[in-house]
Amino acid sequence: MRDTNQDTPSNALLGWYDRHARAMPWRVGPADRAAGILPDPYQVWLSEVMLQQTTVAAVRDYFLRFTARWPTVQALAAAPDDQVMGEWAGLGYYARARNLLKCARVVAGEHGGVFPDTYDALLQLPGIGPYTAAAISAIAFDRPETVLDGNVERVMARFYDIHDPLPGSKPVLKAKAAALTPDARPGDYAQAVMDLGATICTPKSPACGICPVRDPCQARAAGTQSDLPRKTPKKPKPTRYGHVYIAQSTDGALLLERRPDKGLLGGMLGWPGSDWSATPTEAPPFPADWQTLPGEVRHTFTHFHLILRIWTARLPNNTAPGGLIVMEKHAFRPGDLPTVMRKAHDLWRTR
Repeated sequence: MRDTNQDTPSNALLGWYDRHARAMPWRVGPADRAAGILPDPYQVWLSEVMLQQTTVAAVRDYFLRFTARWPTVQALAAAPDDQVMGEWAGLGYYARARNLLKCARVVAGEHGGVFPDTYDALLQLPGIGPYTAAAISAIAFDRPETVLDGNVERVMARFYDIHDPLPGSKPVLKAKAAALTPDARPGDYAQAVMDLGATICTPKSPACGICPVRDPCQARAAGTQSDLPRKTPKKPKPTRYGHVYIAQSTDGALLLERRPDKGLLGGMLGWPGSDWSATPTEAPPFPADWQTLPGEVRHTFTHFHLILRIWTARLPNNTAPGGLIVMEKHAFRPGDLPTVMRKAHDLWRTR
């Protein structure tokens, strides 16, 4: 059972949040919320999906563009896939964008454009996992769910001086976070803990002197706050290699491919290319006098580093080999490409 005593770390944290909450375009601040202004579940959902594995600074402009172009979940559900994937380009983790559309279409088509308001119901939607379901139900609907992101894990590990390494310690950290989550204002509380981790209880050099919960913090008392949370060492990322082929016609048209829906960069436009492996096989899309460009493209994905070699040739007669796309010069936008493919384009442009 949660502590209902008024003199609690949760209340201290809420008081701090009332004074220092970060302003974000998707957030209803504590003063507005106290005045009865409710968060838009669509904006909460959109921001949470965008923020996965990404920073607030990186997401802000994407969020503003998305909501200006598609202000409701119904508008997003009706958007062509290509337009949404193009706007997403650069945020990475493209499976999120595919699931974003799937989820929008389920909410619009099966729920009348209204997001479910409980954790269990949200969990049934495409692309919504336990963290996102908890975040939406807490922030959008003020339900006392336990929201556990990297910031909250760090705060809990320090507050309780937990030295078991992540990710194995996640269940313990979640249980501790649940015990602190209040029944009153759980949405504001969830955002308060995340703000605390982002601005004060930071990974390096935490500002314990101005922390609103410094007195009961066990790691601060033990002097171990800078050592926490501990993490199991990651295995070194392997390096893979590949070839990409950029062909252009005399009038500027370019040869592109649509990548398979499943797998890395699924559904995105890109340059035809080889497999990505330790020893990739050259795979030009049509016979030509292919010339390799000096330099290489380097990119890092979640699980591996990638080095690409670029080949270029003239595209004959604006004719696309089977399964590929000839895109006219006026229709091509480098910004529609995922980052690694845009890097290849930029290197090719400097040839």
